[in-house]
Amino acid sequence: MLHLSSRVFGSLAGMTVLLFALGGQAVQAQEDCPRGTLDQRYCDRDGDLVADLPLDPGKWSDPDTVIFSYTPVEDPAVYAKVWQGFIDHMSQVTGRKVVFFPVQSYAAQYEAMRSGRLHVAGVNTGGNPVAVNCAGFVPFAMMASADGSFGYEMEIIVPAGSPLQTPADLKGKQLAFTSPTSNSGFKAPSALLKSEFSLVAEQDFTTTFSGKHDNSILGVANKDYEAAAVANSVLKRMVDREVIKAEQIRTIYRSATFPTTGYGHAHNLHPELVAKIKQAFFTFDWEGSDLKEEFKKEDRFVSIHHKSDWDVIRKIDAANGVSYDCR
Repeated sequence: MLHLSSRVFGSLAGMTVLLFALGGQAVQAQEDCPRGTLDQRYCDRDGDLVADLPLDPGKWSDPDTVIFSYTPVEDPAVYAKVWQGFIDHMSQVTGRKVVFFPVQSYAAQYEAMRSGRLHVAGVNTGGNPVAVNCAGFVPFAMMASADGSFGYEMEIIVPAGSPLQTPADLKGKQLAFTSPTSNSGFKAPSALLKSEFSLVAEQDFTTTFSGKHDNSILGVANKDYEAAAVANSVLKRMVDREVIKAEQIRTIYRSATFPTTGYGHAHNLHPELVAKIKQAFFTFDWEGSDLKEEFKKEDRFVSIHHKSDWDVIRKIDAANGVSYDCR
């Protein structure tokens, strides 16, 4: 069984995000090939920074039932309904049964894909490099609006009545992060607070991890947290669903725009199945769908390339001293 754990060493600047262990035995490389930063079980012959399809067709996966998951959220049951129309469409296009798999944590999602139990997934922004390097995730699509624009911002939020007015006021306070693999919930605020405000976690302010953006937002709205770093795309959806009221929170910092959730497949899926999965994404009719109702400003999937579109995220990782240990 594959076990996944996370380690954070002292200062948040130095971190090994993921540590994979498989029964205490190192996974042997399948072949001698270029792989860059990828785990030794994957190859990257074309230099696009994602795992290649195995050369041996005998190692391709061609499941009768395709398992799909969306990045962890507070209430997976809500998103099972949101994605059902898309699931039905993918099933029709691929000719396979497609099942929505609710995941409770980022680690569980990566573990499921690495072990072959997950075939298609939406992976959070900060987690994309982790999933790519350690789980063989191959992202190819992202949600976008009608004009092709996409992305979200990291916001640091506080309770509406808080005396905190700027990030500089966080000195001596506590800031809630979401997860060590989250871009807007950990990586970006760690780098930006250090570079723009000379604030270092556990030195200038204390931290706690909520596990999810939803938890952080609810924590601030209910005044359980003094401040939290979150993705404003999640914040907007929670306000739209009336999970919280906009007047319960206040933003004291907003970042530049980042790419949003990346959708992709396991690296070893049969290429004919991959082609149909991509077809399902790019032919889905958003009009009147539950996806459109939930993701109001988006109305299509657009093609992405991990090497270019996630370059800013990898730079944030580098600024935070992040390294990945997959074994």
